[in-house]
Amino acid sequence: MAISIEQREYVAHIVDLLQFFGPVESKSLFGGFGVFLEGSMFGLIAGNELYLKVDGQNRQDYKDLGLQAFSFRKNGKQFKMSYYQTPQEAMEDAELLSVWASNAYGAAMRAAAKKGGKRKKCKKCK
Repeated sequence: MAISIEQREYVAHIVDLLQFFGPVESKSLFGGFGVFLEGSMFGLIAGNELYLKVDGQNRQDYKDLGLQAFSFRKNGKQFKMSYYQTPQEAMEDAELLSVWASNAYGAAMRAAAKKGGKRKKCKKCK
């Protein structure tokens, strides 16, 4: 799927905004873009919308603002991911956006730690 010039410009704009938070990078993924800091994906861009990573510690902040989870359809089923819309006021204030990004990065780090703790041990490595 070809990515439009407008979407590439939007992604570049978001990455520029997030530089206040840290050396953020984007990577093309499944027709959208992942947003990464130090190799950890804490956001995704679909269309012209930034979604940030959530977990049990920060999901309610998004729900309290009436923000929606990123979702997609596959084989007639609806799937929701653990990424929620970014509040509009954060999109207009780089300092506020960096607070939301920091919380999303924390969720990404907790998810990575949780996955790391569940890895199966090698049978030969006892």
